[in-house]
Amino acid sequence: MVKFPRFEARYPSPMRIVRFSPALADPVLDLGKDPLFGVLGDGSIAVITGDPLYSGVKPTGQVVPLAQVRLLAPVLPRSKVVCIGKNYADHAKEMGGEVPEEPIIFLKPNTSVIGPDDTIAWPAMSDRVDFEGELAIVIGRICKDVPKERAHDVIFGYTIGNDVTARDLQKKDGQWTRAKGFDTFCPLGPWIETDFIPRDQKITTTLNGEVKQSARLSDMINNVPDIIHFVTQVMTLLPGDVILTGTPAGIGPMPERASVTVSIEGLGELTNKVSIHG
Repeated sequence: MVKFPRFEARYPSPMRIVRFSPALADPVLDLGKDPLFGVLGDGSIAVITGDPLYSGVKPTGQVVPLAQVRLLAPVLPRSKVVCIGKNYADHAKEMGGEVPEEPIIFLKPNTSVIGPDDTIAWPAMSDRVDFEGELAIVIGRICKDVPKERAHDVIFGYTIGNDVTARDLQKKDGQWTRAKGFDTFCPLGPWIETDFIPRDQKITTTLNGEVKQSARLSDMINNVPDIIHFVTQVMTLLPGDVILTGTPAGIGPMPERASVTVSIEGLGELTNKVSIHG
């Protein structure tokens, strides 16, 4: 068995990490056009150098108003998005199955990731595209065979995800790669909260303002340490990899031009619209 090494956390202070486009910022700031990372404060962003997953949190001294930027997906997974299926008992039931004896895992490509307020593109080959609101774990270090009691050591923070699914293709294919893997099918955001601890927080998904999903993170069958322990027995996780922890009951289709919002207490809310079919 691989011995899991000691690890000293590099991020001792609570932070909300954002990734943003400075295109609308005051030209005097001279931030350029490429996406930047920063620490979100009270209506402003303290710009940092490079990607905090690799460079740590090093302020540049520049501060930009939040209203002058566009928030992007707070992390771009370097290799993969790992997803946990049927991790809420009520959802397993609504999908016509029993609670699985061990976690069900599948992958979404990193090309499926988009950010807050980006558009979910409804693929022409599908007649039903569903929302699935989820808690997302952002991995902070390379890891394999992580003991449950050490799971917190490998977590950079948490954000919100939407495991968008072409439900008709999922049923047709009998496996989930195509149904889950389209470009734009993994909204993440609006930021990474480094001090969040999943307990009994409420998770809610609304469609055009109407509540469709409502549950507690404590309703998960497999909790975060269970998930990280199980997944890292199968595959090595890299900094920036994301794990979607499963969706509660209430999944359903998103009509064309719909607006879907996933919110989690303590993490904020993630809103996206759905493009015109085709």
